Amino acid sequence: MKIDKFAAIDIGSNGVRMLISNVISTGKKKIFFQKNSLIRVPIRLGEDSFTLGDISDINLKRLIKAISAFKLIMKVHNIVFYKAFATSALREASNRKYVLKKVLEKCKIKIEIIDGAKEAMIISKSNVSTIISPDAIFLSIDVGGGSTEFSVLKKGKTISSKSFKLGTIRLLNNTISGQVWEEVKKWILENIKNYNKITLLGSGGNINKIFSLSNTKEGKPLSRIKFNKIFKQLESISYYDRMINYSLNPDRADVIVPASKIFFKAFEWTSASQIYVPRVGLSDGIIKDIFEDLNKEIKN
Repeated sequence: MKIDKFAAIDIGSNGVRMLISNVISTGKKKIFFQKNSLIRVPIRLGEDSFTLGDISDINLKRLIKAISAFKLIMKVHNIVFYKAFATSALREASNRKYVLKKVLEKCKIKIEIIDGAKEAMIISKSNVSTIISPDAIFLSIDVGGGSTEFSVLKKGKTISSKSFKLGTIRLLNNTISGQVWEEVKKWILENIKNYNKITLLGSGGNINKIFSLSNTKEGKPLSRIKFNKIFKQLESISYYDRMINYSLNPDRADVIVPASKIFFKAFEWTSASQIYVPRVGLSDGIIKDIFEDLNKEIKN
């Protein structure tokens, strides 16, 4: 048995996180990916990028401190390989090159900015749909602060995918037009028209929290009825009451409602009756991406 440790750094619009995973090889060509630890820092880069157009000096300093801390934690864990990916907030920041340069200078960590298509592709590497229900047709929805990635999955394979500038930070700042919603609806309807029944597959911190609030058993789907009930409850109370009544962190209590609206619309457009929430996302996909790249190098 061989155990390696990989790290995935996900620099998003609503937070910056690092996942450390154990990659276990049994010697029988079986590989197991086991989550070791997950650290999240609430640096809201999207507030800068989507309203000001660039990343502020304050948040750049916070980002450098966070990445420096991640680097120290990786050393403690004896991390073998890592990747650091940034999504829509840095993608759209006018000073993105300067930000990457400063992080590299101060932390010696190279960040790669990925586009929406690559983000959706990496998320799909988790292949959780084949474990949950291999015969179901899934619409996978990964809601972030700046964008949402939609993918149609059949037998674990991505049939089609698209990233839209529809995220919780943008919704909070009222920068989403009706046209964007129509484009998302049109894409979903066009890509599911050949299938009779669709099941939703949700990822991201907000749907994970809703799943926890629902008291649904792990591995079981959350029903549309129960989801709608929780959504309406959250929507009907104030930001402060969400923190107190539902034990939500301040940076979760405001974005959970706009995130829920995206899932609510997906339920409506697909007529799906349930959603699976396997608690995986971009970080998990990055771990698989590292493993695949290493295998390619070995074979070559």
